[in-house]
Order: sequence, then C-alpha cells, then structure tokens
Amino acid sequence: MKQTIVALLLLSAFNVHAQDRKDAAKYVEGPRNIFFDSITAANDRYFTEKHEPHKRLMMDLSGVDYPKSMSEFTIVTADKPVSQGNTGTCWCFSSTSFYESEIYRLHHKHISLSEMYTVYWQYVQKAKEFVRTRGESVFDEGSETNATQTVMNEYGAVPLEAYTGLKAGQPYQDHSKMVAEMKGYLQSVKSNNAWNPKAVVKTIRAILDHYLGEPPTVVKVDGREYTPKEYLREVAGLNPDDYVTFMSLKSEPMWTNAEYKVGDNWWHSKDYYNVPLDDYMELIKHALDKGYSIAIGGDVSEAGINLKEGVMMVPTFDIPSSYINDDARLFRFLNGSTTDDHAMHIIGYAKRSNGIWFLVKDSGSGGHNNKYAPGYWFMHEDYVKLKMMTATVNKNAVRKTLEKLHR
Repeated sequence: MKQTIVALLLLSAFNVHAQDRKDAAKYVEGPRNIFFDSITAANDRYFTEKHEPHKRLMMDLSGVDYPKSMSEFTIVTADKPVSQGNTGTCWCFSSTSFYESEIYRLHHKHISLSEMYTVYWQYVQKAKEFVRTRGESVFDEGSETNATQTVMNEYGAVPLEAYTGLKAGQPYQDHSKMVAEMKGYLQSVKSNNAWNPKAVVKTIRAILDHYLGEPPTVVKVDGREYTPKEYLREVAGLNPDDYVTFMSLKSEPMWTNAEYKVGDNWWHSKDYYNVPLDDYMELIKHALDKGYSIAIGGDVSEAGINLKEGVMMVPTFDIPSSYINDDARLFRFLNGSTTDDHAMHIIGYAKRSNGIWFLVKDSGSGGHNNKYAPGYWFMHEDYVKLKMMTATVNKNAVRKTLEKLHR
C-alpha cells in the first residue's frame, strides 16, 4: 500500500512538471554531421583525379631592364583601373577609359562613363544584325574598341553613377548567365525561323533589363536633365566622329580603309585605316608624345608575359627584335598564333636602355597581378609591334598619317 501511494505521488509530480514545461524553438542552420562530412571529404580526396602542377613556358626576365614603377613613365591623365569582372567586355572598358582620358584632356573634367550602357546597346545592335543576317553574324561578348563609337553615335552616353549594371551588393560584373540566356534564345529563333526583328529585340532587351537593369533615358546633372545624346556632347563634350582606328596588316592594301577580319568585328567594319607597320608604331609614339592616349587591341597569350612582374615582351627565342616586321606580324596573324583576344588602354611611355616601354591600363584580371602597379602592364614596344593589332586615337593626334591616307 505504501509503495502504491509513493508511485502515485511520483506520477502526479511528473504530470505536473510535464504540463508546466514550455519548450522554445529557434530557426537555425541545419546541424552538420561532422563525421559524415569527414568521410565524404576523405573519399573526394581519394577519388579525385590527380593532376600535375600546371606549367607553361615563360621568358626568364633575369638581367632584363624593365620598368618597376609607374613613376618611370610620362603619363596621360587617366582614372584608376577598374575590373571588368567575369565578362568579355574588355573592348568597352578599354575604350571607355580612353574616352574618359579624352574628356580630361579636352575639358579638364573627371567624368566616369557607364560601360554597361554601351554594352547594353551593343547587344541590341548585335541582335538586330543576327536577325538581318538570318543568324550568320556573331553574337557573343566580344567586340572592338571602335564599336563604342557606333553606340555613342546612336545612343549617346551616361555617367557611371546613373547606370552601373550591378544589382545592390553585387561587387563585380558577371555576364555568364545573361549571355547564355540570350544566345540560347537566339538559337531558338534561328531553329524556328522566327525572324521578327521587333519581337527579338524586345526579348533581348527584357533579358538585359533583368540582369543589368533598364538603361536611363534621361540623366540629371546640376539640376538639369539631359538625354544620353545631349549628355555625350554637352556634358562630356565628346564627338565620336573625332576618333579613328588603325590596323597594320599586309594582307590588305596599304593606305586604304580595310576590314579587320576577326570574329569580334562582328559588323564587318571597313573603317580601319591600314598603314605599314613603321607608320603604325610612329603614330602611337607620336600621339603619346603629344599628350594623347590610345585604345589598343590584340594578343595577350605569349611566353613573354609575366603576371607578377607586369611585363609584356617578345622573347628572342620567339623572334629577335630586328626581325619583327610587316611579314612577321602578318605570318602570326594568318597562322593563328596572334589572336584578337583583349583590348587595353595605353596611357604612358618610358625610354630605357632596350627601347620604349608603354604603360598600359587593363580592366582584365591579368594586369591586376602586377606587384609594382596593379591594374597596369609594362609593355615593350616590340610587343606592340608584333602583337597589338589595332589602335583607336583622336584624329588630331595623327594628322600627318591621315594626310597620307587621303592623298
């Protein structure tokens, strides 16, 4: 009997305690099974294919006299380097940087222009051409430095602060998904023979609006509103028709306008002035000496490129300096060892014991590894002579060369 009473009392106390207890809940990240994680990690290490360390042939810079500071250069005013992120829009970043330097040279104003405004409308132009050619034209991220002129003439320009193309908190541009979506859509247009230009442009713009945002139709400066075309001419003070682009390829007639026959010249522009290599180099040096900068494009995949030192040279085991001429330049272009893969902005020069060096501003990731000057390359004149295929410059800097062309 006594045991029964004790049991009942204990049961009663338990029930009272259970009824009084109120457990709380909290919303947290799911607990990790640390031991299971160690199992999968160990298996991953075991089953992952083992690779030898990546190696590539590089020029040994020991004993080479190359720059190690920006202070060694005579420099044209330019804004600090910015990153193009994960995009193939070097053509726009380099030419935009070039035009920003032109704005300062002409008007002593520091203005940062929107690269993505130009990129947006370039994609619209590419979509129109894709429809016009029934899918034969190139639709991709690349283009040429003179493409920015075509956009400026048709759509104007806006300041960076008015259109960054970045979402809130996004640190860098990344166009991988956007481009894949546009290309996928255009391939469906081609497969279905759905060549409706208005519908295509509307869809491409909807994709661009989603990823980059809708571009502004007016911008406000000092209390006044400007259309992008008005902003370009009245605030930035630029006339796109004041700029010319040169190439130097012996395969085309010299001293004429010619087409630069690469995929990134997707609209098959024949507005390139084709001049002999010596004249090409002379106009670049002359422009810099007179305080002008140059947007350039060409090949950046050579053994003479050193990321850490920020150097671009042509090794003698490739070709000795005295052998670099029109033929050597064309030979490499035609056999594919010189490719059209990057555009940059020359803003300075320096004279050293082994020739002229150029200070080259770069939006790509490569130049940002330079331990002496992140965001820049120290490029030897031989590299420009052999590997830099195009040059965009203000026509006032190259009047003597243009006079030869128009005789």
